[in-house]
Amino acid sequence: MYPNLKLQLFKIGMRQNLLAQSLGIDESMLSKIVNGFREPSQEIREQIASLLDTDSDWLFHRADDITPAAAAGHAQTISPPPGRSSENI
Repeated sequence: MYPNLKLQLFKIGMRQNLLAQSLGIDESMLSKIVNGFREPSQEIREQIASLLDTDSDWLFHRADDITPAAAAGHAQTISPPPGRSSENI
């Protein structure tokens, strides 16, 4: 799963169906990407990041990249994308 992708969609108020339409892909394919069941191509990653006005590396940071401490119940901090302050997130 890509929690930052879900967060950015929520933050800017864009629905997945509108993003899928803007990308020219099927809504179910975008849903699979958002939920981590399908890996997007580099081109799609860059298009999504551009449409959502953020960094693709931050946007596509996987939720399963969790440290052992986070898996044990400790909070994990997700850093904001480069050039953005944490106040904007």
